[in-house]
Amino acid sequence: MIRTLSLTASACALFGTAVFAANPSYDSNAPIAYLTDLSSGAVLLDKDADRKIPPASMAKMMTVYVAFDLVKKGELSLEDNFTVQNSTWQKWNNQGSTMFLKAGQKVSVGDLLHGIITLSGNDACVVLAEGIAGTEPAFVDMMNDTAARIGMKNSRFGNSNGWPDEGRTLVTARDLAKLGARSVMDFPDLYTEFYGQESFSWNGITQQNRNPIIGRINGADGLKTGHTEEAGFGFAGTAEQNGRRLMMVVAGLDTYNGRIEESVKLLNWGFRSWKSEPLFAAGDIIGDAQVQLGSSRSVPLVAPRNLAVTLPRRGGEYSMKIVYDGPVKAPFKAGANIASLVITPEEGKPQILPLAAGETVEEAGFFLRIWNGIAALFGA
Repeated sequence: MIRTLSLTASACALFGTAVFAANPSYDSNAPIAYLTDLSSGAVLLDKDADRKIPPASMAKMMTVYVAFDLVKKGELSLEDNFTVQNSTWQKWNNQGSTMFLKAGQKVSVGDLLHGIITLSGNDACVVLAEGIAGTEPAFVDMMNDTAARIGMKNSRFGNSNGWPDEGRTLVTARDLAKLGARSVMDFPDLYTEFYGQESFSWNGITQQNRNPIIGRINGADGLKTGHTEEAGFGFAGTAEQNGRRLMMVVAGLDTYNGRIEESVKLLNWGFRSWKSEPLFAAGDIIGDAQVQLGSSRSVPLVAPRNLAVTLPRRGGEYSMKIVYDGPVKAPFKAGANIASLVITPEEGKPQILPLAAGETVEEAGFFLRIWNGIAALFGA
């Protein structure tokens, strides 16, 4: 059963804003554009964000995500070395963006990641894929398994670098934004180490990062450009200012300069026309949830991180409620995501934030189940 609990009037009064203003509007030049505020989950712009498109080199974000995940799990080291196979070099040494790898060269995982993220090297992607999984097709299976696991419901990958493959690789802007957000949140240390670099040198050749917002938007540090004749010019980008991170995707633009202009304009609009208003600090108790078959009959719901609502810069009213599918069945650990805080602005779509269990609740033993059942029957 889906349960909802409206927060108290005092809480709503404390966090609600008294002045209403219409949402800011934005007319994007990009055929596809998507902008979301990661501090609240608010979608600030959605222009055809669920259309399936070829991602070009933006597909490399998934190659990096898979590698980051293996490093975090201890199954891959940044110091591991992979050898550039002659067949891989012959195919990719002059095919689109390149790291300028050489046949027979041993390259560390860390350097390959720089080659993918900063230089957009098609060759680096394939060498990393073959080194991790043995073959690129086997690595692509890992990419697709990961996409399904993190909720990229409308995307599928056919290769490791986004090279045109007769329509096998297709994604959506919404899914790319989700991938970008997970890259930032799941691997903060690796993200900081590898993304946002202005340039990288390999084999005596220095290349600049193609990221169109680095140096143009304060706090810009990611993620990935893409371009083919089929896909046009696209970009999945993010920047953080004053603790507020925006994630954007544009696709299908006609020119290189048009991608720069639209990316900068869209992010500036997001930061200048909207604001993030704090709601709860990490660890704050926001409410509680009923528990079924547990050692406790209820569990406090806490903010797993700082939670905020995104509003027009000039203000806006909103309501808040806790929603969960309950009673929540035990057992579960402290920190498990068992509920959501749903914030509904007067204008715009609901913003949904996670709430975590504040305590570990074990499964109740036989006699405790009986006692809890009797207590529930009499409202004790």
